[in-house]
Amino acid sequence: MKASRFFGLFALVMAGALAAVLIYARYFQPESTVVEVPVEQKMRYVSLPVSAEGQVLDFTKAVAGSINAVVHVKTKVFREYAVNPLYEFFFGEQPRGQLAPILGFGSGVILSDEGYIVTNNHVIEGSDEIEVVLNDRREFSAKLIGADPTTDIALLKIDAKDLEYLNFGDSDKLLLGEWVIAIGNPYNLTSTVTAGIVSAKARNINILQSEFSIESFIQTDAAVNPGNSGGALINTRGELVGINTAIASRTGAYTGYSFAVPVSIVKKIVADLMEFGRVQRAILGVTIQDLTAELAREKNIDRIEGVYVNGIRTGGSAEDAGIREGDVIISINDVRVNSGAELQEQVSRYSPNDRIRVVVKRDGKLKQFDAVLRNMEGSTEIVRGSNIIEVLGASFEPVSEREKRSLGIRNGLKVSSVKSGKFMKVGIREGFILTAVNKKPVNSVKDVTEILEKTEGGVIIEGITRDGSRSYYAFGM
Repeated sequence: MKASRFFGLFALVMAGALAAVLIYARYFQPESTVVEVPVEQKMRYVSLPVSAEGQVLDFTKAVAGSINAVVHVKTKVFREYAVNPLYEFFFGEQPRGQLAPILGFGSGVILSDEGYIVTNNHVIEGSDEIEVVLNDRREFSAKLIGADPTTDIALLKIDAKDLEYLNFGDSDKLLLGEWVIAIGNPYNLTSTVTAGIVSAKARNINILQSEFSIESFIQTDAAVNPGNSGGALINTRGELVGINTAIASRTGAYTGYSFAVPVSIVKKIVADLMEFGRVQRAILGVTIQDLTAELAREKNIDRIEGVYVNGIRTGGSAEDAGIREGDVIISINDVRVNSGAELQEQVSRYSPNDRIRVVVKRDGKLKQFDAVLRNMEGSTEIVRGSNIIEVLGASFEPVSEREKRSLGIRNGLKVSSVKSGKFMKVGIREGFILTAVNKKPVNSVKDVTEILEKTEGGVIIEGITRDGSRSYYAFGM
């Protein structure tokens, strides 16, 4: 009896518990929460670089609008047989004539629909013939309008109309890390396109050896090889921002760094060559060096900024303006400069007789000077191209006072480059210093021109070679 009552009570309790659970589950249970556990993806999509506007970069439009404006430049240099008179005395007269031409190649960029083309000076320097091949394979003989060895820029002209050309961009606005595109003809592979980023600006690599050379290269990691010289460096909008010029390499082939002349320099050079046939190069009349921590300590300069002036050219723009040796140039026309390359680039934008505002730091205080720039011959006049100078086939630059003292001369004019012409034929080379033409002393291109304009027949050139020996050359005009 007791057992049956116990089991009955137990069943009643269990039934009540079950009923309670059912009622709670139906009316009182809270909503369930779903927790997502992150799972690491084994595969990912590859993302393309994006532009400043947040769009995926696409170089195809920029390249399509530019590639027909980049040309192949081919050159020929002819050399004559060198005949040894002693050899002929023993073995008879030898055949005379010309050796097979030396061939060269590079790239160029069309700047106008009338056929003006910019390239590097080293692409065409010394050549006897220049040929331009367009992207559509048409070929033209090119005329050299002018060249500037100090910036390694040359201007050509072909007889053609309605050509596709590139517009100048603004190299000043290029940012480090910005994408750029190189177009050229490396190893004679026409219309080759590579891309990279701007690695540095205002880079000086000491590749141009002339005393008055300007090096303020755009450094990129776009692949450039022999044959790219003179080709285009464009931005992603298809605007010309530089002329590819050099590579840093121990092998002669691309190893990671390439250098382009910025269009801020190219525009001035091209405009001068078109209008005057010669570059109207303005100089401030100072020798400079980058301000380093060591130099700042040595000269008791409180802050590392600007460019240190370690010499003043007698009678130059800086001396006339009141700038002194030991000053630190801070800015040119309110544009700050912190390296020699930046200073040279800023001054190169101006012409002789232009007035610029120069801010220097002297004894810890800022001072402003107005300087009227002069040309390389020391005057403020425009220097125009001369047919006589073209016949000589040479470019010139002044001889520094220091060099005059070391050579023991009072006057002279240095040959900065030699191309096809009278000088090349008689063996005058770059670095030769003319001291006299037809026994008359020379100090400037104007002196040479005036003497030769009055000369009929033979010309005698007197001067000093690079090794310091005195030499004489003679030729007919």
